[in-house]
Amino acid sequence: MEKGLMRWLNIFSRNKWLLLMVLPGTVWFFLFCYLPMPGVIIAFKDYKFDTDGFLASMIRSEWVGFKNFEYLFQTEDAWIIVRNTLLYNAVFILLGTFFSVLVAILVSEITNKKMAKLYQTGMFLPHFLSWVIVSYFVFSFLSVDKGVLNQLLKFFGADPVFWYSKTDYWPYILVIVNLWKGVGYGSVVYLAAIVGIDKTYFEAAMIDGASKWQQIRKITIPMITPIIVIMFILAIGGIFRADFGLFYQVPRDTGALYPVTNVIDTFVYRGLKVTGNISMSTAAGLYQSIVGFVLVIVTNLIVRKINREQALF
Repeated sequence: MEKGLMRWLNIFSRNKWLLLMVLPGTVWFFLFCYLPMPGVIIAFKDYKFDTDGFLASMIRSEWVGFKNFEYLFQTEDAWIIVRNTLLYNAVFILLGTFFSVLVAILVSEITNKKMAKLYQTGMFLPHFLSWVIVSYFVFSFLSVDKGVLNQLLKFFGADPVFWYSKTDYWPYILVIVNLWKGVGYGSVVYLAAIVGIDKTYFEAAMIDGASKWQQIRKITIPMITPIIVIMFILAIGGIFRADFGLFYQVPRDTGALYPVTNVIDTFVYRGLKVTGNISMSTAAGLYQSIVGFVLVIVTNLIVRKINREQALF
């Protein structure tokens, strides 16, 4: 017992500064991720507000079992929202990973470090813009009267397009906007991995006469493949969670676009506004979390079967 305690004290003493560095993140996760976990019980209750506070409301509310989950599966829009959520996220993960890696490689190949930082900052900036601001950017392009695209169409003699009533265009618009906002931020991890590659590999390749493309294909990509796989596995965990701002703010909550913009998160939000049913929204969040957890486990098991060293755990 004493030996084990001493061993842990020695480990803490050797790593105390590293542990202090992760302490703020640990406290944040505890307060906002682990402490609220008992609240998932609301998903199985008919939550009613009580004058004695939240805990009293949660304890005294009536048990209803899985009734709250029926809201997601018995509605007429169940297939549409699940289909949209899965397909959009699948495209976001695949294209986001590809373009993030591509941008990281391109930035790493810029020899002028000041220009590389300038490009990286320019691509990183959209991540910090709220979806409300992005929605106005998009509106400035797609507005019927003053939109840039419709002004160009008029200039070339074509009729303006009512973008906010045409469902055919929005799957492409949402994908482009999502990539514009997220690729720069997503490339940071891959760029850090590329910078960490031992330069002697590239020097040896240059001596052997390898071209730049051969260096990327034979050295850069294989060396960052473990990071790509790990990020891919983590992204799979959120495949049932949609970015609410992207699907609600950017299309401006236009009813005509619901068939291609309505996802689980927006559907639950609109239902919550109409019914005020907190239990239903909790059930939807729990459902998304459980499915995401299962998908991470399954994806990781598949990766372990293919290459054990590249698995997340």
